[in-house]
Amino acid sequence: MPYPLPPRTPSGPRRRTLLASAAGAALLVGCSSGSDDSDAEESTGGSPSVTERARTRAARDSRGIVERYDAVLAAYPTLAERLTPLREAAVRHVEAFGGTVTAASPTMSRPSPSATAPVSEKDALVELADAERALADARAKALLEVPGELARLLASVAAAGAAHAYLLKEGAK
Repeated sequence: MPYPLPPRTPSGPRRRTLLASAAGAALLVGCSSGSDDSDAEESTGGSPSVTERARTRAARDSRGIVERYDAVLAAYPTLAERLTPLREAAVRHVEAFGGTVTAASPTMSRPSPSATAPVSEKDALVELADAERALADARAKALLEVPGELARLLASVAAAGAAHAYLLKEGAK
C-alpha cells in the first residue's frame, strides 16, 4: 500500500508571518521604556534641528521610493495591481514624516521611463526590493540617533519597508 505524500509547504516565511513579525517589532519598539522627544533631547544633548533634519531626510527618502514606484509603473503598467498598494504605503510614509507627494497618477507617463526603469518586469521588482531593503536598513540605523516618537516611527516604517522588500522579491520569482 503506497503512503500518501506529505503536504507541500512553501519554503521561507509566509507573508502573514512576515507581516506579523514586522508589526510585532514595531510594537516592541513602541513599548520601550524610552522617554518622549523633549526628554530625550534634554538628556542626550540633541536639538530640535537634529530631529527636524531626520524627519526631512526620511520624508525625502520615502518620496524617492515613491518616484521609483512611479517609474516602474510608467514602464510596466501591468504591475499596477501588485505595486499600487505598496506605492500608496510609501506615500503614507512621506506624509507621516511631514512631507508631501504630488497627486499624480502612479501609471501616468513620465519622461523617458526607460532611463529609470529596468529592462524587464522581474528586474524592476528586484531593483525596487533592493531599494526598499537598503532604505529599511538605513532607517534601522538612523533610529538609534533620534529621540522617542521619531525613533518609533522610523522603526515602524523600516519594518514596513522590509516587508515590502520581501513581497517584491517573492513577486519577482
